[in-house]
Amino acid sequence: MTSLAAPTVTGLPTRLAAPAPGWELSADVCVVGSGVAGLCVALHARAAGLSVAVVTKVRVDDGSTRWAQGGIAAVLDPADTPEAHARDTEVAGVGLCEPAAVRALVTEGPARLHQLIGWGAGFDRDAEGRLLLTREGGHTADRIVHAGGDATGAEVMRALCEAVHADPAITLVEHAMVLDLLTDATGRAAGVTLHVLGEGTEDGVGAVRSRAVVLATGGMGQVYAATTNPPVSTGDGVALGLRAGAVATDLEFVQFHPTSLYLGPGVRGQQPLVSEALRGEGAVLRDDTGERFMLGVHPLAELAPRDVVAKAITRVQLRDGVDHVWLDARGIPGVAERFPTIVARCRAGGVDPVTELVPVTPAAHYASGGLVTDLSGRTTVPGLYACGEVACTGVHGANRLASNSLLEGLVFAARIGADLARALPPSAPAVAAAPATGGLLDPAGRRAVTDTMSARVAALRSGTGLAEATHTLAGLAASLAGGPGAAPGVESWEATGLLTVASALAAAATAREETRGCHWREDHPDSEERWRVHLDVRLDGDGRLTLTHRPVGAPVGTPW
Repeated sequence: MTSLAAPTVTGLPTRLAAPAPGWELSADVCVVGSGVAGLCVALHARAAGLSVAVVTKVRVDDGSTRWAQGGIAAVLDPADTPEAHARDTEVAGVGLCEPAAVRALVTEGPARLHQLIGWGAGFDRDAEGRLLLTREGGHTADRIVHAGGDATGAEVMRALCEAVHADPAITLVEHAMVLDLLTDATGRAAGVTLHVLGEGTEDGVGAVRSRAVVLATGGMGQVYAATTNPPVSTGDGVALGLRAGAVATDLEFVQFHPTSLYLGPGVRGQQPLVSEALRGEGAVLRDDTGERFMLGVHPLAELAPRDVVAKAITRVQLRDGVDHVWLDARGIPGVAERFPTIVARCRAGGVDPVTELVPVTPAAHYASGGLVTDLSGRTTVPGLYACGEVACTGVHGANRLASNSLLEGLVFAARIGADLARALPPSAPAVAAAPATGGLLDPAGRRAVTDTMSARVAALRSGTGLAEATHTLAGLAASLAGGPGAAPGVESWEATGLLTVASALAAAATAREETRGCHWREDHPDSEERWRVHLDVRLDGDGRLTLTHRPVGAPVGTPW
């Protein structure tokens, strides 16, 4: 590994200021997050005879998975092959996918999808009862299954929630924000501290003591001013992992979905998603003159990988000085029946896809990077696992292939379950938590973080813009080192975590002086072989971020 010049952001806390836990509960495994990754881990752990506590920031059925309009990719057609699925995944990942992780995904995926069906999930089928297979961007074969046309996430969550609620050995702690990792005397994960938001069975800060912790907290889309992610996607798991000493990687590769519904200038927070499944069924992109601009950009036109489409849209917007382009779905037969969720959301926003062009623009959507894990989902902190969007298994590389995310959650949740069954040590008492190492960001500072990220570290990046972003973020971080900062509470904890994640992301984006996948540097427009590396990020004990090069295929420097 090669160390890179240290970024200028310092003073980030390695533990959040919070009251001491006033209550606690115990389980063999603590799962933080209740999307497809978290609930599948819980079910696999229970199949191994382990008790489980699931901690979730909202209700158990209200995370990012519920919003997934796209489907699940799996090789089910006899004419398709795992090798073809792997090839498509690696093409989208532009040289940074880990081959072993991709191989696990494409070979184990079909069985995990059938297991999900066995848990009660129903997918769209033809008149003969066969699963309907469709195609999405970047795929060269029909291998995507959907539920309800464009409501796959909702159906997956319905089935998983029913299975979890039916098991009395799974304890649910809802409306709870995770704070920091607890460890035993050897440094192994021994639980978490958390704050119940006043609507759970216990109020205030408490602790879950466990023999292993699995982070399945989802993404970090709320680090940007506009995103397709729900409000809970504030990067809590990546921030916790960094504070605990875990290594994160590939953070610069944030996928901007090409087609979020444009609702007007200055709109913030979660934006409605207009799934690329529409483009899979024939919808096309047009500029203000009506020209179909994706022709000639890529052989797959509108079905090119997401980074290609998002860049093309951004180029048109810059060229024409406009805030959006147009999606034309008027030629899709029965579009309202085929895509009821999308059509309803568009109509709620004042446009009818059946008869009108839909205004769309790229928005922060999916983090390809996260806490680096091995093939068993283990992070670089013993006893701490990560699964789903919070993790970086190496499957996605520099850009996630459409509909691989739910599949990744299914496959690696099973792998974590298997590791928990064979390698979980006896419980050990947690050592006293270290005191907070810095102040908390005033919640008012959160807007400075998100505005900076959207203006300088979004789909279009440059060295000048990244330097400006780092300067702003460094100033916010420096303010935390001088005193207690804001009072402890959900808003200040979230703002502080977002600052940590934003700083790490900006540092990686600054260091990577090339364009690759969904990382687009206008001052370095080409990909270079010397940058076919992962950028590993650590938060040192003094609150300083450090980065190192790691070649594809090489293990992380920190031993297990």
